Parts: sequence; C-alpha cells; structure tokens
Amino acid sequence: MAMTATNAATDATTDADELLALRLRALAHPARLAILRALAQTERCQCGQIVRGLTLAQSTVSQHLKVLKEAGLITGTIEGPRSCYCLDRQTVAALADELLPLLDLLAAAPAQGSGADNPDPRADALV
Repeated sequence: MAMTATNAATDATTDADELLALRLRALAHPARLAILRALAQTERCQCGQIVRGLTLAQSTVSQHLKVLKEAGLITGTIEGPRSCYCLDRQTVAALADELLPLLDLLAAAPAQGSGADNPDPRADALV
C-alpha cells in the first residue's frame, strides 16, 4: 500500500515531535542545564572539568551526559580513561528554531470560531 502525501506529512510531524520531546526531556533537569551552560562557555571540549564544576558524583554526571548525548545536544568521544564532551551548537540552534514558533503558537490567543467560546476546552481536545 502506497503512503499518501498526507500520511507522509503526518509521519514527519510525528517524528519531529518525538525528537523535540526527546530533546526537551533532556533539558528538563537542573544538572543537565548546568552541564550545557558549562559546555557553552568554551569552544573546546571539556573532560574532567564538567565533573569538577558540579556537586555530583562522577557516575551521576556520566548518566546526565549520556542523556544529553542521546538527545543530540552534545557530542562526546572516549579515549581510554578520558571522555571529552562538546556542545553541539548546530543542534541547539535547530532546537531553538523549532521551539520558538511552537511557544509563539502556544502563547497566542485562539482564532475566532476555533472553539474559544466553548466553556469546556476538553470538548475539542485531541484524543
């Protein structure tokens, strides 16, 4: 069965939403935000400096780095006992490009005739 253009667009939107959700989940922890801020302060990759800058155990920081790397927000290399991480500025810029229009949409008042007069907003909710 051939995929229609509508199905392909829906699948692409779903995939984009899944990726956006993955990245937002990665941002949703104070330690990971601190790691990203630290990486943003330099153009060079950081190794042990990340752990020294936080009040967390090495294993905890490693887990947070793994989440950030899986979300594509950082890149990392492991060479023997040393792990070095860099902020993926291109991915972060793409995330901002996706997130700002979404936030604008969410903050905007609904258009007239779009159910804004309905006293029960759940009536028009997506299921």
